[in-house]
Amino acid sequence: MNSTTCERGTPLDDLETPCLIVELDALESNYRVVSNTYRDTVCKMRQHTKNIKSPFLAKMQMDTGGSNGGVCTAKVAEAEVMVEGGITDILIPNQVVTDDKLDRVSALARHGDIKLCVDSVENVRIISDVASRNGVEIGVLIEVDTSMGRAGVRSPEAGVEIARATQELPGVSFRGVMSHQSVGETFSKEDRFLRGKEYIGICLRVKDAVEAAGIPVEIVSSGETFCYDVAAQIPGVTEVEGGSYALMSTGYGYMTEFQVAGKVLGTVVSTPRPGVAIGDVGLRSIAGPSGLLPTVDGIPGVEVESLHDDHIVLTTDGSMPLRVGDKFKLLPAHQDMLVNRWDEYVAVRDGVVEDVWDIPGRGCYH
Repeated sequence: MNSTTCERGTPLDDLETPCLIVELDALESNYRVVSNTYRDTVCKMRQHTKNIKSPFLAKMQMDTGGSNGGVCTAKVAEAEVMVEGGITDILIPNQVVTDDKLDRVSALARHGDIKLCVDSVENVRIISDVASRNGVEIGVLIEVDTSMGRAGVRSPEAGVEIARATQELPGVSFRGVMSHQSVGETFSKEDRFLRGKEYIGICLRVKDAVEAAGIPVEIVSSGETFCYDVAAQIPGVTEVEGGSYALMSTGYGYMTEFQVAGKVLGTVVSTPRPGVAIGDVGLRSIAGPSGLLPTVDGIPGVEVESLHDDHIVLTTDGSMPLRVGDKFKLLPAHQDMLVNRWDEYVAVRDGVVEDVWDIPGRGCYH
C-alpha cells in the first residue's frame, strides 16, 4: 500500500489515513530489552526480518546491542534486500531447493556469509552442485522440528546423517543446527520457560549427536520471541531468531516487557447508528489472519466488530466516543502480514512525525 510521504514535524492528527506508524519510544524500549538481556551472554539476537522487512530497523538493534551482527530472512528475496542494505551475515531458516534460487544465493555468497537450513541429504547435494558450479561456499545448518510440524529432521540420527554428508561434498560448509518454536496460547513466565526448555532441548539433542559423531557445531540457532529470555539461559544456544518483539502484536500481550510499536492510524468516516463507528482501515491495510482482529488502542469500551476490504466496524455498548473525522489507532494481532502491506513506516514520537523509513523487503515472495 502506498502512503503519502509526510514531512517531519507533521502532527499525528494531520496524517493521511490509513497510515502505518511506528511509535519510537516503544520501539526503542523493545530494542533495549533485547540489548540488556544479551549483554553478558554467549547467546545473541539474530533478528528475523520477515517481521520488519527493513535493514534500517535491523541495524537499529545492532546499534542498540544484543545482536550478533546478522539477521535471518524467510526468503531469498528478503536476503537480497538485506545484502543491498549492507547486512552480510544472513541465515535463511528455510529450505532452498531450486537451481534458480540457489544461483541467487550463490551470488549473495560472494558478498557475505550466507547460510541455509536443510532437512535432507538430497537438499545438501543440490546446494553443493550449484555452489560448486558458481565457485562459492554456502553454509548449512540442520533444521530440527520441535513444535511447528513443518520442515525439519525428527531424530538425532537423521541430523547426523546430514552432517556427515556435508563433510564429503564441495561447496557447502556445515555450521550447526537450527529450530524455531511457536505457541498460540497465553503463557505465564514459568510456562514459557518450561515450554521453551522442552523445545530447545530437542534441538540440542541433535547438536549433541552431531558432536558425538566428531563433527563440530558452531551455531545453535534456536528460539523466537516467546522464549528469547529462555534461550539466553540454556548452555549451548548461540543465537535466537526473534522477530515479533520489535514491533509486537496483541498475541504477545502476556510478554509485558515489550510494547506494541507498530500500529495503524485510521479515521472515522461514518457513524451510521448509535454505538457504531466506521473507519477507513480494512484488510488492505491491516492483517487479520485466521479471523484475528486488531484491537483499538487507548479508547476503553470500543471494540472491533468486523474487518472488511477497506473498512472497519467499531462498536461500543455505551455512547460511541468517536465522531466523524476523529483519528484512532489499531493494535495488530499479527505484524508480519501487516508490514507487508506498506511501503514505508511513519516514525512518530510524542504525537509528531520524526522520520519516514522505506520498507524495501515488502512483497519479497520469491
